Amino acid sequence: MSKTLNPSEEARLTARLINPDTRRAAFTEMVGIYQEQLYWQIRKLLISHDDTADVLQNTFLKAWTNLDNFRGEAKISTWLYSIAHNESITFLQKRQAEQEMTQSDPEGFLMDQLQADKYFDGDETQRTLLKAIATLPAKQRQVFNMRYFDDMPYEEISAILNTSVGALKASYHFAAEKVAAYFHKNEV
Repeated sequence: MSKTLNPSEEARLTARLINPDTRRAAFTEMVGIYQEQLYWQIRKLLISHDDTADVLQNTFLKAWTNLDNFRGEAKISTWLYSIAHNESITFLQKRQAEQEMTQSDPEGFLMDQLQADKYFDGDETQRTLLKAIATLPAKQRQVFNMRYFDDMPYEEISAILNTSVGALKASYHFAAEKVAAYFHKNEV
């Protein structure tokens, strides 16, 4: 993550988000702080820049419309990551239904997205890593991305995904094994 708020900044922003008189300005500030982080979190799951931009917009729209329910019991970043995760999964499910893909081939769609992404600027090893990650089921892919790329603690991932730490550790372990097997199979 590119920017994290210290506890006093977090408390100040939370108080401003809860207060109807300062909500709009605080929301604008929140978007400025978390927009890039959320973009890359969503992008790791959806691959496509255009799809990511749409889901990011939906994430902030949902955050705005549910601001009355936000009480600051969780960190702002955790709340936003949860919304972004749910919006991403909903998007993937909708896209899967639209494409009439079988349950066993959502990864094929993601592979096609990666191949067609004009914004990808990595080398072949990075492309192979992303292809390997694209073969993972959506939730496992999310856990892998949060842990591997963002070095997010399991406790924070647990709060975002509403899953036990033990299940997350197992999911990450299986994901890492699948990624390694993909590299071995493709001799990279």
